[in-house]
Amino acid sequence: MNTETNIKKRESESPEKLAQRATVAPPVDIFENKEQLMIVADLPGVAKGDLSINFDKGHLTLEGKLSEFGPDEEPFDYKRTFVIPQGVDAEKISATLTGGVLRVLLPKQEALKPRQIAVTAS
Repeated sequence: MNTETNIKKRESESPEKLAQRATVAPPVDIFENKEQLMIVADLPGVAKGDLSINFDKGHLTLEGKLSEFGPDEEPFDYKRTFVIPQGVDAEKISATLTGGVLRVLLPKQEALKPRQIAVTAS
């Protein structure tokens, strides 16, 4: 076997290389009141179908894939993970995407919401 044949053979046996896109953490604002937490993330250019939001074991992960780029732009995706404090009602988490702005609402469990204690006199 000559050297050229040997190199071609190695190339054909090597695993396929996949192009990886850069990942960027989107800018976010986090708000809290007595009822809920709210995460507001800027995801310009991300369509609803290209957005993934997952909540698992106290971690909330936002992932958005861009499908269109300008001729001089490098392709990239958005990804950011948050550690969510205990007391969030995971079953009631909701999200909306409007004009490239994502709002994720994380309602607090009833047991953690402040309440007024009535005082009785005897």
